[in-house]
Amino acid sequence: MDFGLLLEYGWVLLVLVGLEGLLAADNALVLAIMVKHLPEETRKKALFYGLFGAFIFRFGSLFVISFLVDIWQVQAIGAIYLLFIAANHIIRKIIASRKPVTEEAAESGGKEDTDRKKGGFWLTVFKVELADIAFAVDSILAAVALAVALPPSGLPAIGGLDGGVFLVIFAGGFIGLVIMRFAASFFVKLLHSRPGLEVAAFVIVGWVGVKLAVITLAHPSLGILSEDFAHSTLWKATFYIVLVLIAAIGWFMSKHTTEENNGVNPVRELDKQLGK
Repeated sequence: MDFGLLLEYGWVLLVLVGLEGLLAADNALVLAIMVKHLPEETRKKALFYGLFGAFIFRFGSLFVISFLVDIWQVQAIGAIYLLFIAANHIIRKIIASRKPVTEEAAESGGKEDTDRKKGGFWLTVFKVELADIAFAVDSILAAVALAVALPPSGLPAIGGLDGGVFLVIFAGGFIGLVIMRFAASFFVKLLHSRPGLEVAAFVIVGWVGVKLAVITLAHPSLGILSEDFAHSTLWKATFYIVLVLIAAIGWFMSKHTTEENNGVNPVRELDKQLGK
Protein backbone atom coordinates (compact mmCIF):
# COMPACT_ATOMS: atom_id res chain seq x y z
CA MET A 1 0.00 0.00 0.00
CA ASP A 2 1.16 3.56 -0.70
CA PHE A 3 0.96 6.27 1.95
CA GLY A 4 -2.30 7.77 0.65
CA LEU A 5 -4.02 4.39 0.73
CA LEU A 6 -2.73 3.69 4.24
CA LEU A 7 -4.00 7.09 5.35
CA GLU A 8 -7.49 6.40 3.97
CA TYR A 9 -7.64 2.94 5.56
CA GLY A 10 -6.29 4.34 8.84
CA TRP A 11 -8.93 7.10 8.88
CA VAL A 12 -11.77 4.62 8.35
CA LEU A 13 -10.36 2.43 11.14
CA LEU A 14 -10.16 5.46 13.45
CA VAL A 15 -13.81 6.36 12.74
CA LEU A 16 -14.78 2.72 13.31
CA VAL A 17 -13.00 2.61 16.67
CA GLY A 18 -14.80 5.77 17.84
CA LEU A 19 -18.21 4.51 16.70
CA GLU A 20 -17.53 1.04 18.12
CA GLY A 21 -16.52 2.61 21.43
CA LEU A 22 -19.82 4.46 21.82
CA LEU A 23 -21.90 1.47 20.68
CA ALA A 24 -19.84 -0.97 22.78
CA ALA A 25 -20.39 1.14 25.90
CA ASP A 26 -24.14 0.99 25.35
CA ASN A 27 -23.92 -2.76 24.68
CA ALA A 28 -21.78 -3.43 27.75
CA LEU A 29 -24.20 -1.54 29.98
CA VAL A 30 -27.10 -3.59 28.57
CA LEU A 31 -25.22 -6.85 29.25
CA ALA A 32 -24.35 -5.72 32.79
CA ILE A 33 -28.01 -4.98 33.51
CA MET A 34 -29.06 -8.35 32.05
CA VAL A 35 -26.83 -10.28 34.50
CA LYS A 36 -27.39 -7.98 37.46
CA HIS A 37 -29.89 -10.34 39.15
CA LEU A 38 -27.44 -13.29 39.21
CA PRO A 39 -25.36 -14.16 42.28
CA GLU A 40 -22.01 -12.40 42.25
CA GLU A 41 -20.01 -15.60 41.78
CA THR A 42 -21.84 -16.49 38.54
CA ARG A 43 -22.23 -12.95 37.18
CA LYS A 44 -18.69 -12.71 35.81
CA LYS A 45 -19.04 -16.16 34.24
CA ALA A 46 -22.22 -15.11 32.44
CA LEU A 47 -20.51 -11.96 31.16
CA PHE A 48 -17.52 -14.02 29.99
CA TYR A 49 -19.83 -16.29 28.00
CA GLY A 50 -21.55 -13.20 26.66
CA LEU A 51 -18.31 -11.57 25.50
CA PHE A 52 -17.09 -14.85 23.99
CA GLY A 53 -20.41 -15.17 22.15
CA ALA A 54 -20.07 -11.56 20.96
CA PHE A 55 -16.70 -12.40 19.38
CA ILE A 56 -18.07 -15.52 17.67
CA PHE A 57 -21.17 -13.75 16.37
CA ARG A 58 -19.23 -10.73 15.11
CA PHE A 59 -16.69 -12.85 13.29
CA GLY A 60 -19.45 -15.11 11.94
CA SER A 61 -21.50 -12.11 10.78
CA LEU A 62 -18.47 -10.62 9.05
CA PHE A 63 -17.59 -13.92 7.36
CA VAL A 64 -21.17 -14.42 6.10
CA ILE A 65 -21.65 -10.85 4.95
CA SER A 66 -18.30 -10.90 3.12
CA PHE A 67 -19.90 -13.35 0.67
CA LEU A 68 -23.15 -11.37 0.35
CA VAL A 69 -21.91 -7.79 0.36
CA ASP A 70 -22.01 -7.41 -3.44
CA ILE A 71 -25.70 -8.43 -3.64
CA TRP A 72 -27.71 -5.21 -3.92
CA GLN A 73 -30.70 -6.68 -2.08
CA VAL A 74 -28.46 -7.38 0.93
CA GLN A 75 -27.04 -3.86 0.73
CA ALA A 76 -30.58 -2.43 0.60
CA ILE A 77 -31.71 -4.46 3.63
CA GLY A 78 -28.59 -3.36 5.51
CA ALA A 79 -29.23 0.31 4.68
CA ILE A 80 -32.88 0.09 5.76
CA TYR A 81 -31.90 -1.73 8.97
CA LEU A 82 -29.28 0.88 9.94
CA LEU A 83 -31.74 3.71 9.27
CA PHE A 84 -34.40 1.87 11.30
CA ILE A 85 -32.27 1.25 14.40
CA ALA A 86 -31.04 4.86 14.31
CA ALA A 87 -34.56 6.31 14.03
CA ASN A 88 -35.96 3.85 16.59
CA HIS A 89 -33.30 4.67 19.18
CA ILE A 90 -33.57 8.43 18.69
CA ILE A 91 -37.38 8.42 18.89
CA ARG A 92 -37.32 6.27 22.04
CA LYS A 93 -34.72 8.59 23.56
CA ILE A 94 -36.88 11.65 22.85
CA ILE A 95 -39.98 9.97 24.30
CA ALA A 96 -38.06 8.85 27.41
CA SER A 97 -36.71 12.38 27.97
CA ARG A 98 -40.27 13.74 28.06
CA LYS A 99 -41.57 11.28 30.66
CA PRO A 100 -42.28 12.73 34.10
CA VAL A 101 -39.80 11.77 36.82
CA THR A 102 -42.54 10.02 38.82
CA GLU A 103 -43.37 7.82 35.83
CA GLU A 104 -39.70 6.91 35.36
CA ALA A 105 -39.40 6.07 39.06
CA ALA A 106 -42.46 3.83 38.87
CA GLU A 107 -40.99 2.04 35.86
CA SER A 108 -37.67 1.60 37.69
CA GLY A 109 -39.49 0.02 40.61
CA GLY A 110 -41.29 -2.30 38.23
CA LYS A 111 -37.99 -3.29 36.65
CA GLU A 112 -36.53 -4.14 40.06
CA ASP A 113 -39.46 -6.46 40.72
CA THR A 114 -38.97 -8.02 37.30
CA ASP A 115 -35.28 -8.59 38.04
CA ARG A 116 -36.20 -10.89 40.91
CA LYS A 117 -38.33 -12.98 38.56
CA LYS A 118 -35.70 -13.35 35.84
CA GLY A 119 -34.46 -16.82 34.94
CA GLY A 120 -31.43 -18.68 36.20
CA PHE A 121 -27.87 -18.77 34.94
CA TRP A 122 -28.27 -20.57 31.60
CA LEU A 123 -31.46 -18.74 30.66
CA THR A 124 -29.66 -15.46 31.34
CA VAL A 125 -26.69 -16.60 29.23
CA PHE A 126 -29.13 -17.48 26.43
CA LYS A 127 -30.68 -14.00 26.60
CA VAL A 128 -27.22 -12.43 26.61
CA GLU A 129 -26.27 -14.41 23.48
CA LEU A 130 -29.46 -13.25 21.73
CA ALA A 131 -28.49 -9.68 22.57
CA ASP A 132 -25.00 -10.39 21.22
CA ILE A 133 -26.47 -11.42 17.87
CA ALA A 134 -28.31 -8.09 17.59
CA PHE A 135 -25.18 -6.18 18.64
CA ALA A 136 -23.06 -8.12 16.11
CA VAL A 137 -25.41 -7.36 13.22
CA ASP A 138 -25.53 -3.64 14.14
CA SER A 139 -21.75 -3.42 14.47
CA ILE A 140 -20.80 -5.35 11.34
CA LEU A 141 -23.37 -3.65 9.10
CA ALA A 142 -22.16 -0.22 10.20
CA ALA A 143 -18.53 -1.27 9.70
CA VAL A 144 -19.20 -2.73 6.25
CA ALA A 145 -21.07 0.40 5.17
CA LEU A 146 -18.12 2.53 6.27
CA ALA A 147 -15.39 0.41 4.69
CA VAL A 148 -16.95 -1.16 1.60
CA ALA A 149 -16.17 1.85 -0.62
CA LEU A 150 -12.47 1.83 0.25
CA PRO A 151 -10.16 1.43 -2.75
CA PRO A 152 -8.60 -2.02 -3.39
CA SER A 153 -5.68 -2.78 -1.08
CA GLY A 154 -4.06 -5.40 -3.26
CA LEU A 155 -4.45 -8.06 -0.58
CA PRO A 156 -6.15 -11.38 -1.46
CA ALA A 157 -9.94 -11.25 -1.27
CA ILE A 158 -11.75 -12.88 1.66
CA GLY A 159 -15.24 -13.91 0.63
CA GLY A 160 -16.59 -11.06 -1.47
CA LEU A 161 -14.49 -8.43 0.31
CA ASP A 162 -11.07 -7.05 -0.51
CA GLY A 163 -8.57 -8.43 2.00
CA GLY A 164 -7.69 -4.97 3.33
CA VAL A 165 -11.36 -4.03 3.76
CA PHE A 166 -12.01 -7.31 5.59
CA LEU A 167 -9.08 -6.70 7.96
CA VAL A 168 -10.21 -3.12 8.72
CA ILE A 169 -13.76 -4.27 9.52
CA PHE A 170 -12.46 -7.19 11.60
CA ALA A 171 -10.03 -4.91 13.49
CA GLY A 172 -12.83 -2.41 14.20
CA GLY A 173 -15.11 -5.17 15.52
CA PHE A 174 -12.34 -6.72 17.62
CA ILE A 175 -11.38 -3.37 19.11
CA GLY A 176 -15.08 -2.84 19.89
CA LEU A 177 -15.04 -6.05 21.95
CA VAL A 178 -11.89 -4.98 23.78
CA ILE A 179 -13.57 -1.66 24.56
CA MET A 180 -16.70 -3.50 25.73
CA ARG A 181 -14.65 -5.45 28.28
CA PHE A 182 -11.84 -3.15 29.37
CA ALA A 183 -12.77 0.44 28.46
CA ALA A 184 -16.57 0.38 28.55
CA SER A 185 -16.70 2.31 31.82
CA PHE A 186 -14.77 5.19 30.23
CA PHE A 187 -17.25 5.43 27.35
CA VAL A 188 -20.22 5.02 29.71
CA LYS A 189 -18.81 7.89 31.78
CA LEU A 190 -18.39 9.93 28.59
CA LEU A 191 -21.98 9.19 27.53
CA HIS A 192 -23.22 10.02 31.01
CA SER A 193 -21.40 13.36 31.17
CA ARG A 194 -22.26 14.20 27.55
CA PRO A 195 -25.62 12.46 26.93
CA GLY A 196 -25.98 14.10 23.52
CA LEU A 197 -23.17 11.87 22.25
CA GLU A 198 -25.45 8.83 22.48
CA VAL A 199 -27.98 10.46 20.16
CA ALA A 200 -25.13 11.66 17.93
CA ALA A 201 -23.77 8.09 17.72
CA PHE A 202 -27.09 6.80 16.42
CA VAL A 203 -27.45 9.76 14.04
CA ILE A 204 -24.05 8.66 12.71
CA VAL A 205 -25.39 5.11 12.37
CA GLY A 206 -28.28 6.52 10.33
CA TRP A 207 -25.84 8.58 8.22
CA VAL A 208 -23.81 5.40 7.63
CA GLY A 209 -27.10 3.82 6.51
CA VAL A 210 -27.44 6.66 3.98
CA LYS A 211 -23.92 5.85 2.75
CA LEU A 212 -24.87 2.21 2.27
CA ALA A 213 -28.07 3.32 0.48
CA VAL A 214 -25.95 5.39 -1.94
CA ILE A 215 -23.75 2.34 -2.61
CA THR A 216 -26.91 0.27 -3.19
CA LEU A 217 -28.41 2.77 -5.63
CA ALA A 218 -25.09 2.87 -7.50
CA HIS A 219 -24.96 -0.93 -7.82
CA PRO A 220 -24.52 -1.98 -11.49
CA SER A 221 -27.76 -4.00 -11.32
CA LEU A 222 -29.73 -0.85 -10.43
CA GLY A 223 -27.75 2.03 -11.86
CA ILE A 224 -29.99 4.66 -10.25
CA LEU A 225 -26.90 6.60 -9.19
CA SER A 226 -23.57 6.74 -10.96
CA GLU A 227 -21.06 4.21 -9.63
CA ASP A 228 -18.38 6.86 -10.06
CA PHE A 229 -20.30 9.18 -7.72
CA ALA A 230 -20.55 6.53 -4.97
CA HIS A 231 -16.76 6.16 -5.02
CA SER A 232 -15.91 9.78 -5.78
CA THR A 233 -13.71 11.99 -3.62
CA LEU A 234 -16.51 14.57 -3.43
CA TRP A 235 -19.00 12.10 -1.91
CA LYS A 236 -16.40 10.63 0.46
CA ALA A 237 -15.38 14.11 1.64
CA THR A 238 -19.03 15.14 2.07
CA PHE A 239 -19.78 11.96 4.04
CA TYR A 240 -16.89 12.38 6.49
CA ILE A 241 -17.38 16.15 6.90
CA VAL A 242 -21.04 15.56 7.84
CA LEU A 243 -20.00 12.68 10.14
CA VAL A 244 -17.52 14.90 12.00
CA LEU A 245 -20.11 17.69 12.22
CA ILE A 246 -22.66 15.31 13.77
CA ALA A 247 -20.12 14.22 16.39
CA ALA A 248 -19.10 17.84 17.09
CA ILE A 249 -22.71 18.99 17.44
CA GLY A 250 -23.41 16.05 19.76
CA TRP A 251 -20.47 17.11 21.92
CA PHE A 252 -20.96 20.89 22.04
CA MET A 253 -24.76 20.91 22.16
CA SER A 254 -24.85 18.30 24.93
CA LYS A 255 -25.44 19.68 28.41
CA HIS A 256 -22.59 18.57 30.65
CA THR A 257 -23.86 16.53 33.58
CA THR A 258 -22.20 14.82 36.53
CA GLU A 259 -22.92 11.64 38.43
CA GLU A 260 -23.55 13.70 41.58
CA ASN A 261 -26.07 15.94 39.81
CA ASN A 262 -28.12 12.97 38.69
CA GLY A 263 -27.75 11.03 41.91
CA VAL A 264 -26.60 7.92 40.05
CA ASN A 265 -23.29 6.39 39.13
CA PRO A 266 -23.65 4.19 36.03
CA VAL A 267 -19.87 3.78 35.78
CA ARG A 268 -19.61 2.29 39.27
CA GLU A 269 -22.61 0.04 38.50
CA LEU A 270 -21.00 -1.19 35.28
CA ASP A 271 -17.64 -1.80 36.97
CA LYS A 272 -19.42 -3.74 39.72
CA GLN A 273 -21.18 -6.02 37.24
CA LEU A 274 -17.96 -6.53 35.25
CA GLY A 275 -16.18 -7.52 38.44
CA LYS A 276 -13.69 -4.64 38.48
